[in-house]
Amino acid sequence: MKAEQFQIDSEAKAFDREHRRKIRFNIGKYDAAVSAGMKLYDEHELARDRGAYLKATVLEKLDEYLLQFEAAFTARGGRVVWARDAAEALAEIGKLTKARNTKTVVKAKSMTTEEIHLNKYLATQGIESVETDLGEYIVQLNGERPYHIVTPAMHLSKADINDIFVKHLGTESTDDAQKLVLTARHLLRNKYTEAEVGVTGGNFLIAKEGAVAVTENEGNARLSATFPKLHIAVVGIEKVIPQLTELDLFWPLLSTSGTGQQVTVYNTVYFGPRQPDEVDGPEEMVVILLDNGRTNLLAQPDKRAALRCIRCGACLNVCPVYKNIGGHTYETTYSGPIGSVISPHLSGLPEHKHLSYASSLCGACTTVCPVRIPLHNLLLLNRKQSVEEGYAPTEENVAIGLWKWSMQHRWALDLLPVKLKDWSLGRLLGQVGWSKRRASLHIGGPSFRELWKERAAQR
Repeated sequence: MKAEQFQIDSEAKAFDREHRRKIRFNIGKYDAAVSAGMKLYDEHELARDRGAYLKATVLEKLDEYLLQFEAAFTARGGRVVWARDAAEALAEIGKLTKARNTKTVVKAKSMTTEEIHLNKYLATQGIESVETDLGEYIVQLNGERPYHIVTPAMHLSKADINDIFVKHLGTESTDDAQKLVLTARHLLRNKYTEAEVGVTGGNFLIAKEGAVAVTENEGNARLSATFPKLHIAVVGIEKVIPQLTELDLFWPLLSTSGTGQQVTVYNTVYFGPRQPDEVDGPEEMVVILLDNGRTNLLAQPDKRAALRCIRCGACLNVCPVYKNIGGHTYETTYSGPIGSVISPHLSGLPEHKHLSYASSLCGACTTVCPVRIPLHNLLLLNRKQSVEEGYAPTEENVAIGLWKWSMQHRWALDLLPVKLKDWSLGRLLGQVGWSKRRASLHIGGPSFRELWKERAAQR
């Protein structure tokens, strides 16, 4: 059971002091940068209001905006593929790579390709898939999935990265970060020119102009999209914004909320394949519009706001649960508060309902979200849905039923001796894990009802 494994993994990570030291150090650096970056805004709350409004407006007419994007993009020679799920997306990518006799694919950092497990699929086709983002490259070498939406290797220290390079690349041991970066750069450089296909995600789909906007800090996405003859962009259908001029709102919102930058280092807008008067770019560009459960959320007006997400990672950085149990514990593509909200709808409520309970409901995630997603409220709605659809554990249903009956028949509790009450409470606390790390609770006597009767008799 995923829920049981989640409990085991959570406990292991929460009591791993070295893991907590690394994650708190790395998130602390981001927190300081974001605090400084927010000072660049005169009206940050107004920017959040506008971002939330625009994304909500698009979601109300998502079909129209997607068709507008397709018409504009294909008018310049691009091709759009609509994929209902991961299987359809992978099948199309398989056709495209086979047509070009592909041996090597270079990939920019993309959560949607992680979502459909593209690297694993390409390996089954005998195709080498190389992650070109430094953090992604490191975790790929180590056989891991990304730890964080924005920073895939956030859980690793410089010493950890050196050990990975020594083990998998046979490099000399060093504590010089520049040497580590140069090692990866040297190894990746030739991959860009050798690869037949480049794959990216897309931070924004621009409906009016028919373009894909990609934001990054290393330039690897530009190289992945420029040198290969085929550029495939795998993008979730919710990433639409109305027009190009709105990037001046969303690019700073994304970068400042995630990393504290005014804008990221490289911001590129791809309008399709190379045009007759252009000297570089791919011969062919295909955009795969991925549903993969997103319309499940779209069909629920009370939860639809989750699709506003621009994947900045801010909610992960402030979440006390994420900072203690880490990203891998979630066992999903998207971790932290936003992952707990959307994963049950993208990947199945029965398997992932427990994630919506992995929250203190402190509301910090909602406070920092640049597009005002009410994350803590959506977590509650997920919990409500899981109960209504009958996915609550039998023990929980029994416990709630007994509690409800006892509250409606308060007199019955007074018939029970204190020792029996203590035993019952101990059993309940044991079920929820309270007694494992804490002293047992005891019910005192006499009860309020008995005290009230005694006081009334003395009048």
